[in-house]
Amino acid sequence: MTDLEQFRADRDDFFASHPQSPLSALQKRTFDGLRYFNENSALRLEVNVDLFPERETIRVQTSTGDLREYIRHGRFKFSVDGQEAQLTIYEADHGFFLSFVDALAGQETYPAGRYLEPEALSPTRFRVDFNLAYNPYCAYNEAWSCPLTPFENHLKVPIRAGEKLFRE
Repeated sequence: MTDLEQFRADRDDFFASHPQSPLSALQKRTFDGLRYFNENSALRLEVNVDLFPERETIRVQTSTGDLREYIRHGRFKFSVDGQEAQLTIYEADHGFFLSFVDALAGQETYPAGRYLEPEALSPTRFRVDFNLAYNPYCAYNEAWSCPLTPFENHLKVPIRAGEKLFRE
């Protein structure tokens, strides 16, 4: 089993049986696994990040109307199927955070966006593996409060990697 297959199997097991699963008891009874895009090695990236000159704190609204604070760390550019794109990486209490909405939102991916935790290789270099992109818990249960993706991370390109839209 590859690392990605193990990651997905562990995630499915967590959703099916763990007390902290975002699924309701009713959802768990019929849950047969999350849906994923096939592994896409072209979207496993090591990127150079242009740091923002000032450590600006932004407030991001959540799905329940709360506000969470993040620091804008830097922006990176990348290419998807020949199309240029760029995303901002944020700093949070728990580390680095990347949320994004892609061109498939509402059709194949969660409309409010997916999340990643980019791996810092240095302050200006990160590993960003879109195959690990996952839906926030509010995609499964509206009782959860999830940060909404800032507009600057809404992409016009499709990201065919990671978790797909949840279907009950």
